[in-house]
Amino acid sequence: MCGIVGAFSPSRATLAEDIYLGLYALQHRGQEAAGIAWTNEDGEIVCRKGPGLVHAALDQAEMSRVTCRSAVGHVRYATAGGSAACNIQPLTANTLARGSFAVAHNGNLPDAPAQRRVLERSGALFQSSSDTELILHLISHQPERPFPEALMQALGQVKGAYSLVFLHDDKLIAARDPWGFRPLALGRRGDITYVASESCAFDLLGAQMIRDLEPGEIVVIDESGCRSYMLPYASERKYHCAFEYVYFARPDSVIDGVSVYEARKNMGRALARSCMGTLCGSSALTSPLVTGLPDSGTIAALGFSEESGIPYESAIVRNRYSGRTFIEPTQRVRELGVLKKLNPMRQLIQGRDLIVIDDSIVRGTTSLKVARLLREHCGAKGVHMCVSSPPVAFPCFYGIDTPSRKELIAAQLHGDALRERLGVDSLFYLSREELVAAVGMEERHLCTACFDGKYMESPPACGCSRF
Repeated sequence: MCGIVGAFSPSRATLAEDIYLGLYALQHRGQEAAGIAWTNEDGEIVCRKGPGLVHAALDQAEMSRVTCRSAVGHVRYATAGGSAACNIQPLTANTLARGSFAVAHNGNLPDAPAQRRVLERSGALFQSSSDTELILHLISHQPERPFPEALMQALGQVKGAYSLVFLHDDKLIAARDPWGFRPLALGRRGDITYVASESCAFDLLGAQMIRDLEPGEIVVIDESGCRSYMLPYASERKYHCAFEYVYFARPDSVIDGVSVYEARKNMGRALARSCMGTLCGSSALTSPLVTGLPDSGTIAALGFSEESGIPYESAIVRNRYSGRTFIEPTQRVRELGVLKKLNPMRQLIQGRDLIVIDDSIVRGTTSLKVARLLREHCGAKGVHMCVSSPPVAFPCFYGIDTPSRKELIAAQLHGDALRERLGVDSLFYLSREELVAAVGMEERHLCTACFDGKYMESPPACGCSRF
């Protein structure tokens, strides 16, 4: 999971600062590094990038002075390739046959290591360990083809999830994989066209969202306008990532026609309907209170409270200067992050049964620490954990850093064993069917592989026609 932004203007404008602001809106999608690339007056690509949050990695004052016609940006959450500085995006390439180009990528290409070995045996030199660089090499190995056609051919050779933005020849080019796994949308402000992972970036830029890119669509944006092409192969079904609606995306975004806010509230309502009979029937609850684990559990908690009639309070306060613990790079930092990130309010909790709504339980780090805090330090009479998604029991190969089932607590423990490990009195999950209904998307269009292990199929082999 990363965040990408692109911009094109028919006349020179302060697009680098626009990209900076767009990345700021997408900071929740990646906190390890950030970068911006743009095309200067000589047609050369200039790139600035560094580790950390957007404001630390990039100099906003410098970005505000840059005028250009095209630019792209990236916030990084490391999956393939790890956190090394050479993997910070955008990645750039300089070739004699094709000139300079740059790419920013959200997604993951599981077959990239095998393809990389083949290219290296034929003499290719890789500068990073990122799977994204594979696409650069596949394009560069077709010097006789126009760039969009070379891109088509390259994408026909990769498997996995990708939303991409490219700079080439003062053009902005965007592409989305045939399954539509990761989000990508078009927006516009005046004569400037934007591409971004989420619509919330357009809101900050004062732009209007035009539409989502279709799965398998390539859009070329230059001074002649916006041209759309479709990859000449299609998947049997769409695989929009369900976890975008559960956790990744900002609640004020609309992705593939679905309001993330409404989806999460629906999840909370469905969770209340499914567990309230058991929860209230098991024992009398003492002055029950609903609260959400901020921030991504908060909206589901509001839906749960509305449906159940149990009052909601913001009983757990989030330190706004702390990042998202799930996407921290190491277990030690994740554990410390829980303690510095969340502070329960004793005066609201003591002596009461607390119904805690979380969006998901992945490694179990946050849930275990929170249950202990609520019980031992805040005097909660009972801690009842209600999760607004199914158990995350399978690794994701398409952009989430869970490469092994050993890291997923729900893959190792079930039922009472899991409840006891987390230290909670009750543990409830949303079913897969309830999740699909809450999102409101056709079941065949939603990827739930991290819950049920049903991964997307590979695209058929294809021959790409010329533009």
